[in-house]
Amino acid sequence: MADIHVEEFYKDAAIALVQLYMAFPRRTNLFVEDIAGPDEPDEFGLHSTRHMACFGALLWLAEEGLIRYVDTIRQEALDQAVLTRQAFVRLNAPAPQVLVRELSTAPREPSLPASVQKDLSTYIHLLRSALKSGSSSRISLAVQSTFFNDAGLEPVH
Repeated sequence: MADIHVEEFYKDAAIALVQLYMAFPRRTNLFVEDIAGPDEPDEFGLHSTRHMACFGALLWLAEEGLIRYVDTIRQEALDQAVLTRQAFVRLNAPAPQVLVRELSTAPREPSLPASVQKDLSTYIHLLRSALKSGSSSRISLAVQSTFFNDAGLEPVH
């Protein structure tokens, strides 16, 4: 089992990337609270560790070239965020069938049109399915396979 902060990172990254994909190519504000949940700053105005970890994950995605943004809105959001070309192309790429079978939550329907079957085998669909399942291990595998594993086949456990 991975450390909880790493599992939260994978979930935060998946949610952010799916949100930006849904808005693509429009720029949109990416709010930490929409990803990590509500947060009440303490009496000194400092956010919780969880909030700051999510904000850090968003900044890290930008530093690694997966998203771009114009500015930060304090430590609350990224202003005018958008997927980079690299992230958009990867999210639209077909995932290996082994991975699709492992991560897909719906049974495969051979009667579906080829275009629908193709859409259901993309990395963005795998991320959405993993998030919908709520399973930390599925979310971790989906994010790792999409962005951190060149082969896209072998999970990092």
